[in-house]
Amino acid sequence: MRMDPALHRARKPEWIRVRLPHEPEFWSTKSLVRDLKLVTVCEEAQCPNRWECWGRGTATFMIAGEKCTRACGFCAVKTARPDPLEEDEPVRVAEAAKRMRLRHLVITAVARDDLPDGGAEHFKRTIEAVRAENPGIIVEVLVPDFNEKEDAVRLVMEARPHVFNHNVETVERLTPLVRNRAQYGRSLRVLRMAREMVDGKVATKSGLMVGLGERPGEVEQALDDLLEHGVSVLTIGQYLRPSPRHLPVVEYVAPEQFERWRAIAIEKGFRHAASGPLVRSSYHAADFRPDLEVVKAIAEEAGA
Repeated sequence: MRMDPALHRARKPEWIRVRLPHEPEFWSTKSLVRDLKLVTVCEEAQCPNRWECWGRGTATFMIAGEKCTRACGFCAVKTARPDPLEEDEPVRVAEAAKRMRLRHLVITAVARDDLPDGGAEHFKRTIEAVRAENPGIIVEVLVPDFNEKEDAVRLVMEARPHVFNHNVETVERLTPLVRNRAQYGRSLRVLRMAREMVDGKVATKSGLMVGLGERPGEVEQALDDLLEHGVSVLTIGQYLRPSPRHLPVVEYVAPEQFERWRAIAIEKGFRHAASGPLVRSSYHAADFRPDLEVVKAIAEEAGA
């Protein structure tokens, strides 16, 4: 991939500058995370919105450790041999959700290719623990692809999350470069698989990064592919390079283009689309509300 070397030296555009935290909620959230010895994707992935989200008293919890078995070219999470799962982690996440009085919780994880189920049982236990301590909470999961193992996906779906999120991350052509151990088609099939396991009674969600060198029309093609596989919730955000070791930014996309993509997504049939330079998978996740009937059905099935 070739790019203008000047882009490396250029200051980031004004539209992706972030402000430092001032709200007391930021520091109380930070203290809570430390107290319960939890990991957040907000910090591990160097999310540009962590100041805002923590200032609002929200966070996305990353379970199954902070060492990933994959080395994607865009991701700031450490690649190393993972540590054993912590058996009490689900309970600690549930306690954090309770203390923060969350109404919508996002649970994500590193890729755990070292485990036979990819960490799916740990996801299930965490969802169940959260729901037991927080009746009525909306649970969203952002999962790895589990190497497309049907049994692993089924374990997660048995716990009945309200939103099942798995990111394709980029357009099909760039997938081998951006996600060297992932497959574009595999990600799409995992999304469809999860939805079909519960007869469509779950919202499936996916996200794209732009600014990696995608060509005209490739983003729209990705939207069509996601819709074809049953995805109804979409996020599109600007790729930001975590370090010089990661893939370079090819383009800083203007806010107007993000708004065009959002409008196109809604016109194509997505129920909800968040598109903007600083949008990330779990940014303002609670802005999307699952159907009330589905929420009630899940509560009844889960005994909540």
